[in-house]
Amino acid sequence: MTINRRDLALSTLAASALAVSALTTPALAASADEEAVAKKVEAFRLAQIAADPKALGALCADEVSYSHSSGKVEDKATFITNATDGKSKFLSIEYKDPTIKVVGPAAIVRFHWVAEQEMAADGKKVPTNLHILMNWQKQGDDWKLLSRAATKL
Repeated sequence: MTINRRDLALSTLAASALAVSALTTPALAASADEEAVAKKVEAFRLAQIAADPKALGALCADEVSYSHSSGKVEDKATFITNATDGKSKFLSIEYKDPTIKVVGPAAIVRFHWVAEQEMAADGKKVPTNLHILMNWQKQGDDWKLLSRAATKL
């Protein structure tokens, strides 16, 4: 392969232009809505760990459709009852690599869920590894969980 001075000069000029562009282009910051949704997502994670029915109820829309990786779908009342019935408790829940995309009054949230539960009946520890899709809806000034779907990894 032969490199001449002209090719070298052009590649140097291109690299310089990219460097200047990177320095003068501001980093993209999260929008106020994206930050608000991120706070709601974290509040939801903490409410799940705490098995807090009041907090879960406040975060979910009345019309929420909550789908588990088993295919079971729950409405708001059923989800909250099952999430807080004491039959198991979360030892940990981590939402890895979250992405949030706000589209008008809706937000699409995706993340990798890694958790461990302990069953009350026998103390058995059960790990879960899922991909989660949440849809949040802006209702007035507040964001509410409208739907959630889980897929086993």
